[in-house]
Amino acid sequence: MVTPASKRTAAGVMITEFRRSQRRACALSGLRRSTCRYLSRRPGDEEFRQKLRAVAMRRPGFGYRRLGYFLREEDGLRFNHKRLLRIYRSEGLGLPRKRPRKRLWQRPRPLVPAILPNERWSIDFVADQLGSGRRFRIFTIMDDYTRQWPMTIVDTSISGTRLVRALEELGKTRPLPKAIVCDNGTEFTSGAFLSWAEKRGVELRFIQPGKPNQNAFVESFNGKLRLECLNAHWFSTLDDARRAIEAWRVDYNDVRPHSSLGETPPAVFAAAHGGTAA
Repeated sequence: MVTPASKRTAAGVMITEFRRSQRRACALSGLRRSTCRYLSRRPGDEEFRQKLRAVAMRRPGFGYRRLGYFLREEDGLRFNHKRLLRIYRSEGLGLPRKRPRKRLWQRPRPLVPAILPNERWSIDFVADQLGSGRRFRIFTIMDDYTRQWPMTIVDTSISGTRLVRALEELGKTRPLPKAIVCDNGTEFTSGAFLSWAEKRGVELRFIQPGKPNQNAFVESFNGKLRLECLNAHWFSTLDDARRAIEAWRVDYNDVRPHSSLGETPPAVFAAAHGGTAA
């Protein structure tokens, strides 16, 4: 779209660069000579820009509306929001736009102890890295009553579909829980995982974002896994990590005494209370 400003620019280029007369430049660009000669009487924006930059440096997290408030109150400037926004953008002071993540959670409930095996499971992820620096993830799942760790997944990437396949395999050897407590990770809020839970009649209890204490059982277990296994090994390959973590899982279930179970290993406690020992 050709505007008077663009015509004026074109005429100025022909006058300065191509040595055309003002009359000829205006005729070629379709611009009136009076418009070409016009000088704006509007005061410049330099002082306004300097004060806006100064306020933005003092208040780096504020948008243009709040910066305008301080310009009015502290400096006594008078302007409308359109001028403020135009200069704010031209100075490159815009803040990056935050895209809110999809979060699913209910109002917090007291995390009371489970009273039966497979009544409630808690699930989470733990991250670590190999000797080469490559990161991998560990899927942890725990029965809140028997404190068993029935299965694990160790891989560089674990999707919601992968979790559904693993839980379906686990459901062949032990009953699925009535409820699962988890955070708002993308794997747990994926369509595959949500559809699986609805199909199987499993209630998903999402904790509040930034509140890991609402999933305290598995968070406590993750601390033991980190201290006793991950910090005690140097993993050279992913297979090496899988072997070491699986060996610790078996030892945790069958040998290691658990203080909350009366110094009894989880598998022994589960066998004595009608749960799955293996």
